[in-house]
Amino acid sequence: MMKTYKGSCHCGKVHFEADIDLAAGTGKCNCSICAKRRSWGAIVKPDAFRLTAGEAELADYQFGSLSAHHRFCKTCGVAPFGNGYVEAIGGAYYSVNLACLDGLDAKELAEAPVRYMDGRNNNWWQPPAETRHL
Repeated sequence: MMKTYKGSCHCGKVHFEADIDLAAGTGKCNCSICAKRRSWGAIVKPDAFRLTAGEAELADYQFGSLSAHHRFCKTCGVAPFGNGYVEAIGGAYYSVNLACLDGLDAKELAEAPVRYMDGRNNNWWQPPAETRHL
């Protein structure tokens, strides 16, 4: 079921809203940045994401193919979302960091299906051999 969630960084300078159907699935990846951040995200289309405060507070990090913008708060360092364009996943997207959703019920999050991706080996459509650490 689609639901509008509000989220923020740790210090509260960056705020956003996103329309997410957690039952449609979430994702965890073992690529270099996701593994270091222990990212757990949900992908939404740009029209389902609204930055409501803090645009000037965001820094941007890109690497590799430069297809993704890894956004983070300049003050607290928390990465509440990222965005980019990848044709294989439908073009333009936002990836919302589920840990940054304010007031999300732990039970609701625990029940969300998780898809694991082997980004470390550029095998995005298959899970890695080991997922327990993700």
